[in-house]
Amino acid sequence: MADPSPIDIQKALGGMEYPASREDLVKHAEGKGADGSVLETLKNLPDREFDSPTDVNKEASR
Repeated sequence: MADPSPIDIQKALGGMEYPASREDLVKHAEGKGADGSVLETLKNLPDREFDSPTDVNKEASR
């Protein structure tokens, strides 16, 4: 499965309030019907608070 693009991740997190935990990000993306690759990427993020969409994308691209 290909890694999702930062745009795909941000579409799934549209309307997300920050700071947000990894669990919050996953729940939000699931609620918006994100595809499996986006959810998998979010579930693999470090278990910490994220301050912004940019913060999420930086971790997701590592």
